[in-house]
Amino acid sequence: MSNQQMFLIGSIVFFTYLFFYMRIVIRDFGKNNKTENNFVDSNDFDGIGNQGRIPDKNPKNRAI
Repeated sequence: MSNQQMFLIGSIVFFTYLFFYMRIVIRDFGKNNKTENNFVDSNDFDGIGNQGRIPDKNPKNRAI
């Protein structure tokens, strides 16, 4: 094969890959915007949730 043929085949493969890659990125970006939760927890300073917090209520079934 000549250099021009290889360049043409490589270009087709590259642009096909680029097309599908951009399609996946655009779809994923659209999904994130629709399902994004805007809940902000002002007490969550470390970013791992409420695993270390003291509960607000006393448990009802507590053995004394």
